[in-house]
Amino acid sequence: MLKNKKLILVIFLGIQIIVISILKNYPEFVEQFYSNGLYVFLSKLMRYAFGWLPFSVGDIFYTLAGIYIIRWLIVNRKRIIKDTINWLLDVGATLSIAYFAFHILWAFNYYRQPLYKSLDIEAEYTTEQLISFTEQLIEKSNAIHDQLAANDSLKVELPYTRAEIFDKVKDGYIKLEETYTHLNYQPSSIKKSIYSTPLIYMGFSGYLNPFTNEAQVSRLMPTYKFPTTSCHEAAHQLGYAAENEANFIGSLAAIHNDDIYFKYSGYTFALRYCLPELHKRDPDTYYKIYETINKGIIKNYQEVQDFWMAYENPLEPLFETTFDSFLKVNNQSAGMKSYSYVVALLVNYYEGKTL
Repeated sequence: MLKNKKLILVIFLGIQIIVISILKNYPEFVEQFYSNGLYVFLSKLMRYAFGWLPFSVGDIFYTLAGIYIIRWLIVNRKRIIKDTINWLLDVGATLSIAYFAFHILWAFNYYRQPLYKSLDIEAEYTTEQLISFTEQLIEKSNAIHDQLAANDSLKVELPYTRAEIFDKVKDGYIKLEETYTHLNYQPSSIKKSIYSTPLIYMGFSGYLNPFTNEAQVSRLMPTYKFPTTSCHEAAHQLGYAAENEANFIGSLAAIHNDDIYFKYSGYTFALRYCLPELHKRDPDTYYKIYETINKGIIKNYQEVQDFWMAYENPLEPLFETTFDSFLKVNNQSAGMKSYSYVVALLVNYYEGKTL
């Protein structure tokens, strides 16, 4: 009887894979019935269940699951040869349950319609639009920097603890919700990961646990990056699976926050995306307007770059490549990095608006 149940679960895994391959072709259906339907209920339920706890339940779950898997493999190592079929059934049945939980709790969001369609904005932009928008971002970033630093050559230091930054994240989403009701971020569930150091060595500043809907941010990150990183992970919690779309929403949430330090982090984050694109399209203009950026802003950028360089290691590219491949398998053709799409969202969202 038990063997039959395991076989059913393995068959169910195959059915799931087929269903998902079909759903990929119906993003509007996923958007309406999952991302703006079932997922809204499930994600809030998970955040209400775990968000109030001061520690990461998801990290503890991963730890216990990792220990159990290692122990099971050791105990059952001889069955690989002596009882191969039942060993494969055990593994397949477990994968089937995990695959189902992963998708029903989070991963169907990978197949929702692109954000530019939801916002009814263009997906392309001209070089002239990019130049104009970048100049506006520089002007705004410089103005806020002048308010926060004693002179234009000093980097900005955030006066908050990481816990205080986590608490302020919801304020930006409250502002966004006034225009986009689906960006309601209640309750919040952002925590420092107990795996902060391994995360950084793997090349990641944070992650969303799909099984508990907890946003994890590495406590080692420079505080300058904490607002946008936290807002980015909150965007994942709201169902935006694509990294570039979460970056866009995260920058908007920081920019719309009434806190001036969040605004500084948000505007300079958006600027950091536009500059490489401008360099690719029009190097002469790039070098010309780069000189107009306050030196203190460049020092904040350098602070982040120096931080990541300090943790460079031979395994980091492997982890990043693995995650990049994972995203591409899950309907994110651009993988981890798609500066152009983030810039397209920013440029077209602010077209005709005042920064």
